[in-house]
Amino acid sequence: MADEVDQDAMAAAWEAEAAGGRLWSAMRQAKLSAMAIGAERVLNQDEIDSLLGFDLGDEEGNEKNGIRGIINSALVSYERLPMLEIVFDRLVRLMTTSLRNFTSDNVEVSLDHISSIRFGDYLNSIPLPAILAVFRAEQLDNYGLMTVDSNLIYSIVDVLLGGRRGTTAMRIEGRPYTTIERMLVTRMVEVILQDMQSAFEPLKQVNFSLDRIETNPRFAAIARPANAAIMIKMRIDMEDRGGRVELLLPYATLEPIRKMLIQQFMGEKFGRDNIWEGHLATELWSTDMQVEAVLDELPVPLGRLLNLKVGETVFLNQPPDGSVELRCGQIPLTKGRMGKLGRAIALSLDAPLSNSARLELLSQ
Repeated sequence: MADEVDQDAMAAAWEAEAAGGRLWSAMRQAKLSAMAIGAERVLNQDEIDSLLGFDLGDEEGNEKNGIRGIINSALVSYERLPMLEIVFDRLVRLMTTSLRNFTSDNVEVSLDHISSIRFGDYLNSIPLPAILAVFRAEQLDNYGLMTVDSNLIYSIVDVLLGGRRGTTAMRIEGRPYTTIERMLVTRMVEVILQDMQSAFEPLKQVNFSLDRIETNPRFAAIARPANAAIMIKMRIDMEDRGGRVELLLPYATLEPIRKMLIQQFMGEKFGRDNIWEGHLATELWSTDMQVEAVLDELPVPLGRLLNLKVGETVFLNQPPDGSVELRCGQIPLTKGRMGKLGRAIALSLDAPLSNSARLELLSQ
């Protein structure tokens, strides 16, 4: 029995090897045929990178095309939130002033780019070592992430502890950050969060409070890996020193103020224009409308109607105190009762205009 099992396994292995050999032979024959007839052109490495959408020379925030662009097409582009770019331009100006006061040095802050990324991809792309600050947006009831790279950490420590200008900050690899370094970076993070609160203030009052400081990206998970997020990269330069600060805001954090972020300018109102509403109301009040009071309707042959003479009486199926229908063209408005006011015939309404009548009048 064991021999039969071994024979079956050996036969299956030979069959798989033979199939692989046939496949390799077919692929080799197809390649030789293509080379022989010259019908296929071999792609170079640049063309392959362009087709796949992976280019190692591009920045991470640049637009992707090819297969990678199709994969990332499910992400919502930040360009659909134009007000967000204005908010972070304001943040850059505020940070330039506040960090100059914080470091007593010449600080220049620049906004590199704003892009969309999946949260899991961002955590895997963080260059270590780094300090990750998890902060909470209280009014938005969610979290955000701020990443400070090692170059900026050592530059801030060097500046705050009296390092001389013109010398690069000493960078020691392979060791964790000390308590002093963490505390100094924490103070800088608190300054940036205070500026973020001022930057969002024209849209909504949001208090950003520091929740915790982490050095391991696994402990800074504030969203699921597949969730989309907005990534903001900023560059902080202090003469010959500096580094990058990256802000990550999940879309769930920005969802409560999404209607404000899709505005083209501050204070935009969608679908409403106060000036046009006032003009339309004025014109409607001054519009003349012909209203008819219909006592009754009788089916009368055309011949009898043409033979009517002066003085003849037409009898209506309506009592003296019966209801009279008011119409505007063919639209029934309401009903009332006919009476007399002085020498004029008057009409007392029994009910206001119906909603269907109002809609029909506005549509016309």
